[in-house]
Amino acid sequence: MKFIVSSSALLKNLQSLSGVLNSSNTLPILDDFLFELNGQQLEITASDLETTMTVILTPAKSEEPGTVAIPAKILIDTLKTFADIPITFNIDEESLLVEISAGEGKYKLSGHKGDEFPQKPTLDEASFIEFPSDLLVNAFNKTIFATGSDELRPVMSGVFFEISPDDTIFVATDAHKLVRYRRMDAKAEDSASMILPKKPLNQLRNILPEDDSPVKVKYNQTNAQFVSGNFNLICRLIEGKYPNYEAVIPAKNPNKLVIDRHQLLNSIKRVAIFANQSTHQIRFKISGKELLLSAEDVDFANEAKERLTCNYEGEDIEIGFNSRFMQEMLTNLEFDEVSLEMSAPNRAGIILPVGNENEKEDILMLVMPVMLNQ
Repeated sequence: MKFIVSSSALLKNLQSLSGVLNSSNTLPILDDFLFELNGQQLEITASDLETTMTVILTPAKSEEPGTVAIPAKILIDTLKTFADIPITFNIDEESLLVEISAGEGKYKLSGHKGDEFPQKPTLDEASFIEFPSDLLVNAFNKTIFATGSDELRPVMSGVFFEISPDDTIFVATDAHKLVRYRRMDAKAEDSASMILPKKPLNQLRNILPEDDSPVKVKYNQTNAQFVSGNFNLICRLIEGKYPNYEAVIPAKNPNKLVIDRHQLLNSIKRVAIFANQSTHQIRFKISGKELLLSAEDVDFANEAKERLTCNYEGEDIEIGFNSRFMQEMLTNLEFDEVSLEMSAPNRAGIILPVGNENEKEDILMLVMPVMLNQ
């Protein structure tokens, strides 16, 4: 088995694949990339059993088809040191010795049997849908940060993906914050829903181009497959029923504050430095056209207050929020102005963008309040 490839092209694709690899694996073979040479195509695969990703390259020259698993870390570390030069891989099928030739250098390492590598999952009785790449990247960027990490509630550790003839909805929540991202320009003939794990979604948002190139999505009851360009990613879906997220979104919120997003975000960042570092509690006191942000840490006698002008409709209100959650949400909204809608100090606050010119997009972020210490 022999092939010649560009070192930089190979490195770029291997680095994309490396996001799938775990730092500690139960199976040693999962520390490897699987190389399969077949005719003019070189398929390279990485897997952690839950997520399998393959990239297809066309070598400058290839001889003798074959399969070998090559240790990922030593290969990437070696490729990082090269300029963009052609490198030759020569693999002995019997001894599985991998010889790499680059310029005046020769490097040898031990490969492993390709048939020990886990089989790629196949999707039987699957449905298809196609999305523009930038739509998916946007949806993942807006939702992943709100997913949970509680092992006892695995369904909340992923993004809920709901497809219907009317729209496509992406939802993430950890029970303290929630994001619902809806696209009216993405539809399917049949309704379907699935819970996608966080790790492959992070992988996808790193590799998908931010343009309108198509991403083919194939899914069944257990797996979902994403195909874009020369990449192919298959992930196992999270089993279970997603919580009824619509039930926690309050319908009537008479108290409405509209404010400059950057101004509010920067004020929260400053005031939060003086908050209790275990609760991260920050107090919003709104009356008239004025928002008073305050935080304190009694143990260290730290205290901060900032006064902001805002547009406000409703009764005077005093409500507490976790400053970290507020910062995450405001950071992930790209609009100049946002509105914070509330009904009572013990009910969730709704954050919405103001002046979203994209009629095909609808974003809602929800944050639960924290009990204020009087």
